[in-house]
Amino acid sequence: MSKHVVLVEDELNIAEAIRFVLSNDGWRVETLANGLNAVEVIRKVRPDLVLLDVMLPGRSGFEILHDLRADPAFADLPVMMLTARGQSRDREMARKAGVSKFMTKPFSNAEMLEAVRELTASA
Repeated sequence: MSKHVVLVEDELNIAEAIRFVLSNDGWRVETLANGLNAVEVIRKVRPDLVLLDVMLPGRSGFEILHDLRADPAFADLPVMMLTARGQSRDREMARKAGVSKFMTKPFSNAEMLEAVRELTASA
């Protein structure tokens, strides 16, 4: 059975690029373009990994991460945050919120794939 990732990314070109790379690596990719119902979808589909943009319409990636980490069922779910703003303040907020990995855009396809494999190696 293929691994499943929920990708929450509002920039269509980035979402499509990530979906393409991960699909070619055998992942089943579910994409959401805003943060409004992300937590509900993640709870329902129980993915192996979540890729989460920081700045989203509806709810921020930080709010979504906070809700996931507050739920014991998702406390250990690998979550990688993506942002175009790689400021140390964002990284620190993500670390405190319990992010598994933080990646600054732009990134290469190889970097994305390596990070995803690393986060799910033991899953």
